[in-house]
Formats: sequence, structure tokens, C-alpha cells
Amino acid sequence: MVNLGFVIAEFNRDITYMMEKVAEEHAEFLGATVKYKIIVPGVFDMPLAVKKLLEKDDVDAVVTIGCVIEGETEHDEIVVHNAARKIADLALQYDKPVTLGISGPGMTRLQAQERVDYGKRAVEAAVKMVKRLKALEK
Repeated sequence: MVNLGFVIAEFNRDITYMMEKVAEEHAEFLGATVKYKIIVPGVFDMPLAVKKLLEKDDVDAVVTIGCVIEGETEHDEIVVHNAARKIADLALQYDKPVTLGISGPGMTRLQAQERVDYGKRAVEAAVKMVKRLKALEK
């Protein structure tokens, strides 16, 4: 059994809600349990919540779910690049998988809606990583 924590961005909630539901369904299909969900204001705010979940003994991996839509500035690129870098750093620091279910940057709202399955992909990656890393320990 794989125990997951979800960190979900509230920004663009109409899209992240759909991503969350697809991710939950896929976790259930794979036999994984979503132990915790933390909703944060936006993608940039994710690392602290990811860290708090990684500190829990009953969390095997953390799945991030977010959507960053292109605006008139390069803000979307700054948000995604910095969040992704810190999320990767936390996975290494805590020795647990953290998957990137964040769509963007550089996409329109329509493209974001077409990428709702990123939530499913992030769950798939988390479960695979936990199982493969556990196999190494044997």
C-alpha cells in the first residue's frame, strides 16, 4: 500500500479541482491511499506544504497538483521554474518522491483544460517511484 499526500493549488481552482478528482480516482485504481490533502493559494506556495507532508512518517510520496496559465508577463515561468526546483530539492532532502502534477508555464486556459490528466500522471509517477525505490531496499 502506498500512502500519498496531495498539495493542490487553489489558483485556477476550476482546473485544479478536475485535476484533483482525476488524481484521486487514479490513486484508488492503483490501490494507493490519499492520506492528506493540503490546498495552498498557488503553485509558488507549494514547497512549504510539500515539506510538511514529507515530514510525516505515514506519507510515502507527495503529489503536487497545479495549473499556471500564461499572462502578459513572464510571471508564469518564474512561478513554475522556482516551484519545480524547490520541489525537486525537497524530494532529495527527505528521500521521498515528490511528483510534478503542475501544468504550465506558457499555456492558455484551453490548453490547461486539455492537460487535466497531469494529475493522473503525477499519481502514476508517485506510485511507481515508491514501489521501485522499495524494491531497491530489498
